[in-house]
Order: sequence, then C-alpha cells, then structure tokens
Amino acid sequence: MSPHNPKVDEFLSRAKTWQGEMKKLRTILVKCGLEEELKWGKPCFMFEGANIAIIQPFKEHCSLMFFKGSLLDDSHGLLRSQGANTQSALRLEFTSEAQIKKSVLEAYVKSAIAVEQQGLKVDFKAKRELDKVKQEYKELPEEADAFKVGDALEALYLAGEKNGG
Repeated sequence: MSPHNPKVDEFLSRAKTWQGEMKKLRTILVKCGLEEELKWGKPCFMFEGANIAIIQPFKEHCSLMFFKGSLLDDSHGLLRSQGANTQSALRLEFTSEAQIKKSVLEAYVKSAIAVEQQGLKVDFKAKRELDKVKQEYKELPEEADAFKVGDALEALYLAGEKNGG
C-alpha cells in the first residue's frame, strides 16, 4: 500500500463537499496499489507513473474519472461520459458514501491497470483525421496553394467539431 501524499491530505481536509466520498475513494484506490499525487488541483491516482483516475468533486456529485475509461471493461454499466465530445475519459458518479462499493471500484481499477500494463491507447478520431490530412498534404505538388490547404484544414476541423470530434 502506498503512503498518503500530504498534498492530498490537505486537499481533503479543506474540501467543503463530498469529503467522506473522496476519503473512501482514496482509501480504496491506494489499497489497490495506486500512487497518489495532487494534479490539476485534484487527487490523481497513478500506476507506474501513468494516470489512471482523478477524483473530481462537482456540485451535483463526486466523480472518479478514469483517463482511459473508454477502454475499460464496464461490466457493471456504471461508467458515464464526461460530455458529448469525450473520446477517452469516463467517470463513476457518486452522491453518497453508500454508493461506493469496494468490490465494484476494485474491478474498475484492475481493468484500468490492465489497460496500462497492455500498453493500450485510445484511438482518437480527431488525431486520425489530422494524420489523414497530413498525409494528403505530403502528396500535394509543391506548387499547391497554401491558402487552399489552410481552408481545407479549417473545413475538416469545423466538420469534426459539428460531428462530436
């Protein structure tokens, strides 16, 4: 079990909401062998230096966001999207300590650790599209109009925004 980070101790002691939920999540995550650090102003949990999850207190709920949530086994059907354009991160949402089930959380953490151990990466749609445009750009003749290329890139970007990319 990893020792507790004093910065996370301080964050939790100053929390005005969801303190009990965050402490319970932290205890389970650390017992799963994750290291903790304060990143982006929130308790973040890592495995061998790779970000696994971060605790996020919101007004309506306390969440545990998994950075590569889209790759996790969601056999419990509890993972929720961060928003319409999310391609990777998914979260668990809690409104009480009683909703935090140790065995369920451990299953998600084990899945997240397995994703890291296997070296799995999220296939980001926007990156695929950009790589495609870069390849097409390389194939253009030298005399191609740079403004036309810029217009094409802008159109692709805007299309991706409209389609949730």
